[in-house]
Amino acid sequence: MPRTLAMVALSDHVEAMFRIAWTIGSISAFLGVAAGAFGAHALKTRVPPELLLVYETGVRYQLIHAIALLAVGLAAMHRPAGRWSIPVGLFAAGTVLFSGSLYALALSGIRWLGAVTPLGGVCFLLGWLAVIRIALRDEA
Repeated sequence: MPRTLAMVALSDHVEAMFRIAWTIGSISAFLGVAAGAFGAHALKTRVPPELLLVYETGVRYQLIHAIALLAVGLAAMHRPAGRWSIPVGLFAAGTVLFSGSLYALALSGIRWLGAVTPLGGVCFLLGWLAVIRIALRDEA
């Protein structure tokens, strides 16, 4: 069956979304593993235990959402009509805001940085709601 222009455009879009999600997810996973190793080895004796727990929470959420980004990339291949750029953007922003603010708080001890963390959490939640919406749409 010959491919129509619309099929080619959709195919290009799906391929691009897959590539973007997997690139961001892979970079995030790499950085999450590096941050975890840094926390386990370099910070263990330099940061108070309560701030080390804060740091580890940032690592955990970063790694979870790195895997989520990889899953979204795969999902885009199976449900190409979905607006996958929304959860990709929200998961990426959530990682920067949530995990980034926890890393900064743990490393600096500056407590007001914790005020940024909930914004990242909201991005994560909205990203998951976007995934649910795509999953439940009939035409996706």
